[in-house]
Amino acid sequence: MDDLRPAPSRRARRGLPLAVTAAGALLVFCAVLPWAGLRATSGLVGGLLTGMTSALTSEVRGVDDVYGVCTLIAGLAAVACGVAGLRGRPRLAALAVLPGGAAVLLVVLFVTEGSRRDRISIRLGDLLAIEPVIAFGWFAALASAVTVTVLAVLALLRRG
Repeated sequence: MDDLRPAPSRRARRGLPLAVTAAGALLVFCAVLPWAGLRATSGLVGGLLTGMTSALTSEVRGVDDVYGVCTLIAGLAAVACGVAGLRGRPRLAALAVLPGGAAVLLVVLFVTEGSRRDRISIRLGDLLAIEPVIAFGWFAALASAVTVTVLAVLALLRRG
């Protein structure tokens, strides 16, 4: 029955390795974005004090932490797997499941096992509250890592 199926075109065979490469490059980019920070709010001023003084706001980029650096390396490994899939056999892109899965674990560990200085929360009634927050770069890195993993699994399961 498989003999009756048309062979996938060369262009179609390069789709998943190209997508793995792009998702890996996005993961590398997300590793330098802010992943966490401190937010200061006040009931007296009626909102966020962000930007008033640098002492009240602080951002931690992904590469400022060991988990972010390892995520950057995992992203580079995923790009290498995707490029190997583009240059050789498209199934080589399926090897990106290893750095993609590791990146998912590393991004989650950043939040659960990260440095303790970012977990300080100070609340002085309605006067002032300073608390840690997760920044947009962390969510983007998590989405990129999951995308790399899913695309690599699809490259593994794809016939042809």
